[in-house]
Amino acid sequence: METVLVVGATGNIGVAAVMAALRSKRNVLAVVRNQTSADKLVKHIGSSKGITFAEANVLSDSGVKGVVDQVRAGKLPAFQHVFSSVGGQYTTISLQEITTETLHSNMKASFESNFFAYRDTIGYLLEQKNPSSTWTLCTGAQGELALRPMPAMTQGALFSMSTAAARENEKTNVRFNELYLGFRVEVDQDAVQHGVTKSSEFANVYELILGSPEVRSARVRVDGPDDIRTLKYHRKF
Repeated sequence: METVLVVGATGNIGVAAVMAALRSKRNVLAVVRNQTSADKLVKHIGSSKGITFAEANVLSDSGVKGVVDQVRAGKLPAFQHVFSSVGGQYTTISLQEITTETLHSNMKASFESNFFAYRDTIGYLLEQKNPSSTWTLCTGAQGELALRPMPAMTQGALFSMSTAAARENEKTNVRFNELYLGFRVEVDQDAVQHGVTKSSEFANVYELILGSPEVRSARVRVDGPDDIRTLKYHRKF
């Protein structure tokens, strides 16, 4: 049985990715901060069946690398797929109000963490030579809309990174795709209270990506609820 490594597993999108992996009859290697985070994920999913937890600080440049090292040592299960969706503050502060500390902390949380996840897992996937391997990065529409300057800037950096990763893996065994989200998704309990899309509903998108080998080096756009049921995508180049 295949395994999906999920970075940012306890966030709104990460929970959806875990659900999608389990629904598609795959196991999950969930990177969590601590046991409290692991318990939080189990609460959202409803069960720990099929999930292995790996504690690591994904904001550190050695966090995900440490997880991969444990996989190589046989201490954690091998993985064939990676899903990354680490995010920072969804703040509305203006450009002139962004302090240096806020800039650095958000770039670290929203950009660097996803970059570290890619940098420190892609070599492992290439080495395994599994022809069905995938790497999926979730980005957000703020990178284009810029209604919230701080998250807009971090998403812009992720857009460039995803295109570079797609180019580098165009002819490898790893099918890299960017998942572009244009609306609010929250874990089911919160989504009901706030009237937004549930993680359990959004999970269908990643399930479709995993099962669609023709979707490669692409941006998968999820601009509205209809895009949850049928993939809308285009090749990056």
